[in-house]
Amino acid sequence: MTISVIIPVYNAAAFIEKAVLSALQFSEVKEILLIDDGSTDGSLKICEEVAEKYSIVTFLQHPDKKNHGVSATRNLGMDLASQEFIAFLDADDFYLPNRFDAERKYFKNPEIDGIFGAIGVEFVTEAGKKKYLSVINDTGLTTVNHPAEGLDVFYGLSQINLAFGTFFSLIATTLRKKAIENPKLRLNESLKMHEDRDFIVKLSYHCHLKSGFIDKAVAIRTGHENNTFSSVQNKSKTYYNNQEKLYYSLFTWARKQQGIPREAVELFKLKHLCAKVAAKSGVNKYVSYALYSLTEPKLLKTRYRYFALKNYL
Repeated sequence: MTISVIIPVYNAAAFIEKAVLSALQFSEVKEILLIDDGSTDGSLKICEEVAEKYSIVTFLQHPDKKNHGVSATRNLGMDLASQEFIAFLDADDFYLPNRFDAERKYFKNPEIDGIFGAIGVEFVTEAGKKKYLSVINDTGLTTVNHPAEGLDVFYGLSQINLAFGTFFSLIATTLRKKAIENPKLRLNESLKMHEDRDFIVKLSYHCHLKSGFIDKAVAIRTGHENNTFSSVQNKSKTYYNNQEKLYYSLFTWARKQQGIPREAVELFKLKHLCAKVAAKSGVNKYVSYALYSLTEPKLLKTRYRYFALKNYL
C-alpha cells in the first residue's frame, strides 16, 4: 500500500510542519503534496523549506499562484497524486499514529474503494475553542454512529437512515485513486462551505466505502479562531445560504444518477427548499414556505418544517 497525502495550505504558517511530520511517520506514505492556495502569511516560505528538507514532499501552487479555494486545491492534488491510494490532511491538522491501521487491514480486499474513520479536536487558543463551540457545539469525535459499508454508507449520509449520522471528515478518509477516476469524482469548486460533505455523499454512492475506526480518533482537527469551518455561525443567514447551495448541488447530481434511490433525490430537493426558506426572514419566510408546500406537501412534515421555519441569528 502506497499513499499520496494531499495537504492544501492557506495561511497556516504556524501549523504546516507539524502536519507534514505527522504524515511522514508512516512508511506507506510515499508522496506528500503540499499545495499553497495563495497564502499571505509566510506559509509559502515554510512550504518551500519543508519540501527542501524532506524528499517525499513536493511543493506546488496553482498555475497563476492565486487563491482558488480548498476544493480546487484538493482537486489539483487528486489530479497529480502518483500513488495507489490518496489521503487528505489540512495544513493545520495532524494524523495520529493509528491513522492507517484500518487501511492496512481492509484494503487487502480489492473491492473496497475507501476507508473512513473518526477525528478529534485539539484547541490551541481559548478564542478558537469558543468559536468552534459556537458552530459545532461538541468537543467529542466527528464520526458516524455505527459501522457500515457499501450503499449503507450512502443511505446514512443522505439521511435516508437517520440513525447512521450525517458526516465523517475527509482527513480521516483514504481512497483508491483508480476508484475516483471513472467516473471522475472531484470536489465541487463552486461550494465555499460544505464542499467536503457534498463530496463524501457522492463518493459513498459511486464507491464502496467502509468504516474503519469510528470510536476513536485517527486524526486531530486543530481548533483556532481562523478555522474555515468556524468562520460561519451556526444558524446564521450565511449558514442557511450555504446549506441551500449544498443541497442544490446534491439534488442536481442525484437526479442524473441512474438507479439512485428516489427517496434520496426527493430528500435533497426538500432539504434545498427548506434551506432556501430558512435563509429568508419575516413574512417572506412564511409566504415562501406556504408556496413551496403547495407543490411539495412533504415539507409540512415535522423534520422539514422545523428546519425551514427556524429563525436565523
